[in-house]
Amino acid sequence: MASITANHPISGNPLISFRPKNPFLQTQTLFNFKPSNPKHSNSSFSIPIVRCSIRRRPEYTPNHIPDPNYVRIFDTTLRDGEQSPGATMTTKEKLDVARQLAKLGVDIIEAGFPASSEADLEAVKLIAKEVGNGVYEHVPVICGLARCNKKDIDKAWEAVKYAKKPRIHTFIATSEIHMNYKLKMSRDQVVEKARSMVAYARSIGCDDVEFSPEDAGRSDPEFLYHILGEVIKAGATTLNIPDTVGYTVPEEFGQLIAKIKANTPGVEDVIISTHCQNDLGLSTANTLAGACAGARQLEVTINGIGERAGNASLEEVVMALKCRGEQVLGGLYTGINTQHILMSSKMVEEYSGLHVQPHKAIVGANAFAHESGIHQDGMLKHKDTYEIISPEDIGLNRANESGIVLGKLSGRHALQAKMLELGYEIEGKELDDLFWRFKSVAEKKKKITDDDLIALMSDEVFQPQFVWQLQNVQVTCGSLGLSTATVKLIDADGQEHISCSVGTGPVDAAYKAVDLIVKVPVTLLEYSMNAVTQGIDAIASTRVLIRGENGHTSTHALTGETVHRTFSGTGADMDIVISSVRAYVGALNKMMSFRKLLAKNNKPEGSAVI
Repeated sequence: MASITANHPISGNPLISFRPKNPFLQTQTLFNFKPSNPKHSNSSFSIPIVRCSIRRRPEYTPNHIPDPNYVRIFDTTLRDGEQSPGATMTTKEKLDVARQLAKLGVDIIEAGFPASSEADLEAVKLIAKEVGNGVYEHVPVICGLARCNKKDIDKAWEAVKYAKKPRIHTFIATSEIHMNYKLKMSRDQVVEKARSMVAYARSIGCDDVEFSPEDAGRSDPEFLYHILGEVIKAGATTLNIPDTVGYTVPEEFGQLIAKIKANTPGVEDVIISTHCQNDLGLSTANTLAGACAGARQLEVTINGIGERAGNASLEEVVMALKCRGEQVLGGLYTGINTQHILMSSKMVEEYSGLHVQPHKAIVGANAFAHESGIHQDGMLKHKDTYEIISPEDIGLNRANESGIVLGKLSGRHALQAKMLELGYEIEGKELDDLFWRFKSVAEKKKKITDDDLIALMSDEVFQPQFVWQLQNVQVTCGSLGLSTATVKLIDADGQEHISCSVGTGPVDAAYKAVDLIVKVPVTLLEYSMNAVTQGIDAIASTRVLIRGENGHTSTHALTGETVHRTFSGTGADMDIVISSVRAYVGALNKMMSFRKLLAKNNKPEGSAVI
């Protein structure tokens, strides 16, 4: 295949020259340069951009990838991501996210930490049975996390064994600070525990075992080579190298991966993986450095959620590989269908209750917004002047392609067509519920924006399975007296319940009225609200975070501590009180669904499987 070269228009010296390695590559002219100097008006040159055509995902073998340029994407949104404060999801929500991850095309879904609670075990088992057996054309590996002990490994296997491609991911700390102060174990004891537990996971029938030396970024490299060699002998198929506290910088982490590949006995028979935390804001850069050094599995989360400052972001890592993979990242590519990125981001944002900051790369509200006059001028002349990624690549359609403008006279079909244009496939009851919410707003607003529709969609479709449903709210408030609220809720049996209360404000009064009906003591930890769009008639989006006073707990995967679960809820409405009550009822529904799951499995309140 001929090399691709771009020459300087005046000097004639080559600016870009490389030979594509892959026969599936196609070149596309990004822009033509014509110098403004009349002296050189006949000179022009084109800078080609190389885009990859869709390539077939290599057949899955736990410890081998046939194509050396293929990078597996291991998504841990449902495990590490859910450990974020307030990010607790219901079983139904976890299943919805797992389905979306399969549609997105992730290779491995780490569905949870089954030993942390019965709720987690049941959620992972359900995902293994359904998503792990082919909801979509692509069937991902379903993985469960386990500490290096038999009880955890048994629980993980009990949950994931129903999948076509099950995996157990076990770990133990290897840094001096962790071994001395947390584990209180010697190096030899840690090596023996790791080796024996990997062997045990293989012995119970799991042919795909991943091992992680926790806090590898601060571990002695020589000790890492030794323990990794031992777990390879014991049957590990993937070695994950975690920068657990986000301590390393890209050059340092890349060298760590390269040295592990060069010095670990038997490493040619396993896949090297990365897991980078974002404490210094370097998780994406470290992950890419690891990939360039030879890692062929990258552990990420949607929106980068996770403990403390979060994890490497799936959308950032994947789009970096897609945008620059052929040019500067050695031809690396993934099997991700990037057009499902935006939908995945919105789903995780709504279910976790963790809002994406406007300036977040790839999926933030401002990621494809251009306000500067210079930028706007460039965009009007050629989009590629200020955009290196097409918004359509991630499933964002900015233009009104169908020409549909929605208003109070619009029907279901028009709404369905518009939502499809925005990337949401809805029908049946979901469409009916959204339609009536839309009609209610359209009666009050002259102009319904795409952001309004997305907010309504999130509030209607991404709500948890209801135990209580909000029917009506009526409040009286002002500076002349106490605020009062009357609330009507409907229970799961269709019975109506009405209560009244007073409070220091309309939201306080409404929440107290809800409490009188639900009769479940909770503590409100966080309350926040923002306007979805501009204008005095904007839809208000509310998020709340609650904790039950009866002590819903689970076991923390890394520290082993018993932690109190918190539950988030979101709501959207033009009325700020209604928006607030919808969010509060949503959080209560999450908590009560969790309680029902505990009761179903005959577990007392506050129980956790250690």
